[in-house]
Amino acid sequence: MHEKIRLELIIERMALKRACRILETAGVSGYTVLPALSGYGRGSRWQRDRDLSASQDMVVIISISDESPIRNVLLELHELLDQHIGILNTSRVEVLRPDRF
Repeated sequence: MHEKIRLELIIERMALKRACRILETAGVSGYTVLPALSGYGRGSRWQRDRDLSASQDMVVIISISDESPIRNVLLELHELLDQHIGILNTSRVEVLRPDRF
């Protein structure tokens, strides 16, 4: 097994392109984007598709990469989160095929 860093970002869909551009520019090897369906936090619940315009939809961006590119994006993603609703976490993970990441 090989150690990598997993980045998980939940953010408003309107910020998706900017978040992906930050990851790509920093050399993150790849990512996957998923819809966030619903959640609870800070005393309130939210659910996808309650807003007809989808302007408040959330997405989840997951990336597993070497530590250096992930660490390089944290400041820019923090700045992005100052402007948009979202949360960010990282964790150490082990992968079976490091050449995929």
